[in-house]
Amino acid sequence: MAPAGSRPPGPGGAGRSPTTRASLVATAVAVLLLAAIVLGSRGLKDFDSALIPYTVASIFLAFGVAYRYTVWVSAPASRRLFRQGWRSFFSVANFRKAPTALPKMIITYLGFQKFLGARSHGRWLAHQLMFWGCLLAAAITFPLTWGWFTFTSGRGSLPAVAGGGSGPGYEMRIWGVKVLGYDSSSFFGWAMFHGLDLAAVLVIPGAGYFLWRRMKDRGAITGQRFAYDFVPLIALITISVTGLLLTFSSVLLHGGGYEFLALLHMVSVVFTLIYIPFGKFFHIVQRPAAVGMQLFKYTARQDEKVFRCRRCQEPIDTAPYVENLRGTMRDLNLGFDEWAEYCPRCKRALRGSAYLSHVKRGFK
Repeated sequence: MAPAGSRPPGPGGAGRSPTTRASLVATAVAVLLLAAIVLGSRGLKDFDSALIPYTVASIFLAFGVAYRYTVWVSAPASRRLFRQGWRSFFSVANFRKAPTALPKMIITYLGFQKFLGARSHGRWLAHQLMFWGCLLAAAITFPLTWGWFTFTSGRGSLPAVAGGGSGPGYEMRIWGVKVLGYDSSSFFGWAMFHGLDLAAVLVIPGAGYFLWRRMKDRGAITGQRFAYDFVPLIALITISVTGLLLTFSSVLLHGGGYEFLALLHMVSVVFTLIYIPFGKFFHIVQRPAAVGMQLFKYTARQDEKVFRCRRCQEPIDTAPYVENLRGTMRDLNLGFDEWAEYCPRCKRALRGSAYLSHVKRGFK
């Protein structure tokens, strides 16, 4: 029998603490990313040394995200969510019952975040602009930073991929392998060179809306914190504005002020990458884990396993979900897991009755 007060071994075994396991996992992820950068850039042959600060920040990002995610899933509630989510994700029975449920949830829940539209159409639209803008920027920035994508001038002019044009040809290579060639004066070529500018145009109005809301909306003002709520929005706007100014400087100012803008842009990007694991942006990493739980609830409803409140018989949620919640409360040693079997209205009524019976009665 373990001594009193000792901590039971975690799910990872060997009795390691969550922080120790998280440190080991994070170190492994950072080393794997470093190896992938070396291999993907063909032994650093395609790696641009001017992008070293971005690369170091991205490795730190990988370490921080892996560390915090491992600590997060070590908590009883998160661990149950994580396990049940993956179990539902890989369940053959769930696929047979609802074969289109998973792709539909990925599109609606992760991609278009329909749950935000139920709260506010303005917030949904702003979040969509930020989401797709950041996704586009990440899809361009990380591969370029790591030397996975390279662009070289082709021999002569190449047929335009889209939009016409007869400018110099360029070749896009991934891991040194030519993927496509395009005309730099075509619309496709313009979009390839200005992809980050397009991402910035999406991000600025989205982040600006939330920044305005944080300063004007009474509900948002009540619980906001500067470092948690304002800093990420300011960081996104700074990255986007400085990125657009870099293009403005190179196109219209003949490079005037470019070095200062490039330094300011780099600092803002590096700061944001380092901030992600420890701030509000971490919900980007957490959100996919909820898809499995949504699938778990959806497939349970297909079987009509709805649990009803013990007091008023109103439906609460699916029986497996309620049992999962009770199990989490038992893991946390809260001692009142049976309260999960009551609806919110009855919980309030029972608390009020208990207060009148055991607290207010004592003052008579």
